[in-house]
Amino acid sequence: MATRIERRWTGQAIGSAGAALLRRSAPACLPRPERAPVAPASAPLLVGVIANGRSHRNLKHGMRLDHWPDVAYDAPETFEALEATLRDYAARDIGLLVVNGGDGTLRDVLTAAARVFETLPAMAIIPSGKTNALALDLGIPQDWTVRDAIAAARAGRFVSRAPIEVLRGDDPCPAARGFLFGMGGFVRATELAQSTHRVGAFNGIAVALSLGWSMAQTLFGGAGNVWRRGTTIRLGEDGATPATRQLYLLLCSTLERLPLGIKPFGGPRPGLKLLTVEAPPRHLLRILPAILNGTRGSKAVAQDFTRSDPAVMHVTAGEGFILDGELYEGGELTLRAGEPIRFAAA
Repeated sequence: MATRIERRWTGQAIGSAGAALLRRSAPACLPRPERAPVAPASAPLLVGVIANGRSHRNLKHGMRLDHWPDVAYDAPETFEALEATLRDYAARDIGLLVVNGGDGTLRDVLTAAARVFETLPAMAIIPSGKTNALALDLGIPQDWTVRDAIAAARAGRFVSRAPIEVLRGDDPCPAARGFLFGMGGFVRATELAQSTHRVGAFNGIAVALSLGWSMAQTLFGGAGNVWRRGTTIRLGEDGATPATRQLYLLLCSTLERLPLGIKPFGGPRPGLKLLTVEAPPRHLLRILPAILNGTRGSKAVAQDFTRSDPAVMHVTAGEGFILDGELYEGGELTLRAGEPIRFAAA
């Protein structure tokens, strides 16, 4: 059962970690057959567009929903309406699913699509949110349009990325699917990022401001400071016996490039990647460059953080987690990389 912050589906990041939580039952998963090939350029390419009218750029400039043959549009305002639209697109057997929104919009579409499509079609992202990490990873221009995405798909220009699937307890169906998962300090840093959004800072600028403020909170906080105290997390990787740890930060992703060129997981590579930082961080000023640059640092510094590439992670925590900008309740979780998705790319 997924627990989400937003009462309405907006596809945007959370406003506050203290917002009221809503519960929503998750339908059963659909099976995962072999992926069907994308329609060749000579055949009609049926396109379904999900547009988030509340995304940053769409609010500012409008969604510019140009209509032409073989393209269907919808801008659902609730998660239930989103599922209904996707069921309609699945019935039409669309060959390209285009998401016009930010990372949160894409997260919700991927989560709903897993319950709707037997075979997920190729996808494309139109970056119009406050954060557009996947678009940056794929090299999508900020001014990309639906027409550009269709042209790329027809030309066969695709890049594959596997989403993170978050499962609860023994439920085999993912409660959510996204690309950037974090606990501990990442939850508090995301709250700070929301503050930077309110003063007009987005994307890389928001990352830089929230990172700087997080550092200040950690460096100048006392022993009981929530940043330094960390979060109690029980963590096990790839069948290893889970161990209870006090972590300053837990971060994992399937992205290969992150905003500002930071490399918390080391060099770019596919698959699920994990970074953990022990609490309290003993050498924060010295480990930060190593984490941001993707290096190991000195032997003493390297003992304070760990990088790994688990196939499956089991995480149990009383505190919540962030997935692509939204806060979810903690609990007994399993994380894994899902089936790779082909995204149209420039």
